[in-house]
Amino acid sequence: MREETAMGSEQQIFEQLNKLRVSSTIIVGIGNTLKGDDAVGPFICEQLRQAKISAQIIDAGTVPENYIQPIIKKSPQNLLIIDAIDFGAEPGTIKMFEAEQLDSLAISTHTLSPRLFIDMIRQSVELEVYCIGVQPAQTKLAQSVSPQVDKAIELLCSILMEIFPPGN
Repeated sequence: MREETAMGSEQQIFEQLNKLRVSSTIIVGIGNTLKGDDAVGPFICEQLRQAKISAQIIDAGTVPENYIQPIIKKSPQNLLIIDAIDFGAEPGTIKMFEAEQLDSLAISTHTLSPRLFIDMIRQSVELEVYCIGVQPAQTKLAQSVSPQVDKAIELLCSILMEIFPPGN
């Protein structure tokens, strides 16, 4: 059994995501690599791409709207969005969100809100949407990722590599 971590229950996150194992899933990382912990989405995408996991990966950066049509064309069963989200927890905390919860959370670095991004895709494709938020410590320009968020990145990559092993 997985141990409880300072970032929340690793087992709980694994169980919530494990149901994606046998279906077509696109993982979308959102964030700005120039703004410290806001880089969480792109950094996870890069590590998963290097690991050659079986899910499709899109590093949307700060412009997720540019990927709406490519996602619709691929018509996945699941969409997993990973982003730095300020939900008032300890830095590095990982939390799963429903798409509807994203309206009330502080997401300020992107041109299009993740909720609107999701709604636009759902108009054309019937799919399940899962959102993973990582609580940032800082998102100032020209700062590196904090140690707490770096640990969260490692943990999420480990979980996702287990769920989407290479070659499947």
